[in-house]
Amino acid sequence: MNIIANVYRGGAVESSHSGHVAVVDVEGRLRYFYGDPYRMTYGRSVMKPIQAIPVITTGTAERFALDEADLALCCGSHSGDPRHRARVYDMLRRAGQKEAVLQCGTHVPRDTESYHRLIREQKPLTPVYSNCSGKHAGMVATAVHMGEDLATYHLLDHPVQRRILDMVAEMTRYPRKRISIGVDGCSVPAHRLPLFHLAWAYARLAAPRSISPGYVREAAVRIANAMTAQPEMVAGRGRYCTDLMEAFGGRIIGKLGAEAVYCVADREWGLGIAVKIEDGAERVLYTVVNEVLRQLRIGTDGALDRLAKYTAPDVKNMSGKAVGQIQADFMLRLAERKR
Repeated sequence: MNIIANVYRGGAVESSHSGHVAVVDVEGRLRYFYGDPYRMTYGRSVMKPIQAIPVITTGTAERFALDEADLALCCGSHSGDPRHRARVYDMLRRAGQKEAVLQCGTHVPRDTESYHRLIREQKPLTPVYSNCSGKHAGMVATAVHMGEDLATYHLLDHPVQRRILDMVAEMTRYPRKRISIGVDGCSVPAHRLPLFHLAWAYARLAAPRSISPGYVREAAVRIANAMTAQPEMVAGRGRYCTDLMEAFGGRIIGKLGAEAVYCVADREWGLGIAVKIEDGAERVLYTVVNEVLRQLRIGTDGALDRLAKYTAPDVKNMSGKAVGQIQADFMLRLAERKR
């Protein structure tokens, strides 16, 4: 069953979660794995850094003066706090658009205080609260810059999404015609491909020397730098993506995807890591990612100590008392090297 993490209560296993890991280097070699490293996987929001590259390569970022925080927000699954919302509004303003143009829908934001304020003021949730509104603002700005239809920018046959699909194929090194397409929670196409290729894309983001042409490579470097320089725009206070990138001080890029997908780019060793929890349980995902890093000896010099609250988090009862724990339970396997 590829058990990857267990949930304990009273010293006994109450629940188990299976999962898969692929660790790939920039040359496209599988280095370590657990479970099925080729499991077909919807990348969901781990694709956002790739989806943001055309914001730069089309000239959109230059025209609308998008800075590092803007680009990080385009890559982010933000918490919907006031800073996130203000920046989305400002990106739209620079592109000459209103919030109503966003096709991402809405949901209750992770920033509970913002949501409670809406309730107190009897105001509705609007698209800017969506964790994907930064990504969509970048897509809207690109459509404006390219003179393309705004009402359909989220659809697969729109030039914005065709450019993104081309970039996904390029960065993942997976044939465009073999990428299967679903619809993401925010209405844009969701790309499904092997976990191995998600890891490879992040390895290339970590060590972009293999990316060509040069202007795409330069855009990928800008994306990587923006995410590590502005980690709070990628997620938010008290969230794993932000805490991970802050703990590693620019070495690591980390991005969450819905249904418990996570990708890491290690810029020091040129490695990409992709993790998928089979049942979509985010509650064990960060514990597993921390354990992958520990087994690879990435961050064992102190960075992982700063992420200790994610390593083996307590299971608490309604009174806040610890009654159990979540623990990773797997060992990475060394991939066979071809002679």
